Amino acid sequence: MPRTQTIVQLSDDLLRELDARRAREGRSRSELIREAIETYLAVDRAAAIDQAIVDGYRRTPPAEDLGAEWAARASIVAEPW
Repeated sequence: MPRTQTIVQLSDDLLRELDARRAREGRSRSELIREAIETYLAVDRAAAIDQAIVDGYRRTPPAEDLGAEWAARASIVAEPW
């Protein structure tokens, strides 16, 4: 995958922490920073999906309360038979 170099300014403390982790894990700064950004954005994407699901249920609520049925099914599945 092609990459673009981006300059990021970090505080001395943050850079020391990053370098300590880099040394511990034997990885590059770039690799750790990419992973941190990917994780940050994945959390944001997951939150957007969760919100879309909630919005969908608000727009079209279930026809009936299936909470008791779902709980019963979950308890049956959880049985160690």
